[in-house]
Amino acid sequence: MTDAALAKAIAQVDAVLAGQMRAPQVKGFFDEPTFTISYVVSDAATKKAAIIDSVWDFDQASGRTSFESADAIIDYVREQGLTVEWILETHAHADHLSAAPYLQEQLGGKMSIGREILTVQGVFGKIFNEGTEFARDGSQFDQLLEDGDELMIGEIPLTAMHVPGHTPADMAYVIGDALFTGDTMFMPDYGSARADFPGGDARMLYRSVRRLMKLPDETRVFLCHDYKAPNRDQYVWETTVLAERTSNVHLHDGVSEDEFVAMRTQRDATLAMPKLILPSLQVNIRGGRLPPPEDNGVRYLKLPLDVL
Repeated sequence: MTDAALAKAIAQVDAVLAGQMRAPQVKGFFDEPTFTISYVVSDAATKKAAIIDSVWDFDQASGRTSFESADAIIDYVREQGLTVEWILETHAHADHLSAAPYLQEQLGGKMSIGREILTVQGVFGKIFNEGTEFARDGSQFDQLLEDGDELMIGEIPLTAMHVPGHTPADMAYVIGDALFTGDTMFMPDYGSARADFPGGDARMLYRSVRRLMKLPDETRVFLCHDYKAPNRDQYVWETTVLAERTSNVHLHDGVSEDEFVAMRTQRDATLAMPKLILPSLQVNIRGGRLPPPEDNGVRYLKLPLDVL
């Protein structure tokens, strides 16, 4: 059985390397409070763009929200004269709230995520005891993507790849010669994402990363997070498939699936839950929207006890 999505993604990268296709322009926006990198990916010729993994600022202690991070993206898009076609999520994040609806209101574009968001909505709909008014059908998004689906950013194709493991719904996006991995892996000196959230699976994560590592060595890799590895003083979020395949401390060539699963399982058992997991998931399973207001006009986020 052939891997049609991977073959399509490899062809895209090869076309850029051969000079037959333009490489996308990539601008990263680092949000240090959540260690998240959001991206604006654009076609220089057509001025069409996509936004990947945006951040909605949230102060947990006060419950206040703001849009400083998203406004920086808006300013860049307008300064560059870009037209946003897509607002993409790699998955329902557990470490930050998505600003996708706000960006869509300001800039347009269609909101999209992987189809397995339905699984995540089902799991966390139960955890948060959401009522029947919470739709678990992905209707909060304009389009649900499956493995191998293709979008266009101007004249540059995007191939969606389903890469479960960190969560059931993770997607990676190959845009021209650029790979956006979401939380599947980090910089080579930092390693891999955790796989102990509900629906996570270290074995699936290993297989997903191995699949991505079959892309051409020269493929540019853009990561969703960086936490600064030991002995590194700077935040960085761009590398290559070659560097990941040969140097990733958890997943380099020669690490077996069983070795990775044992390491990941042991390591995950020592990790605390992300500090924003409960507010983030309540918002992100709704496509970046808060729960509806209660009868006093105020919106509330739940704090389920002894569940995670």
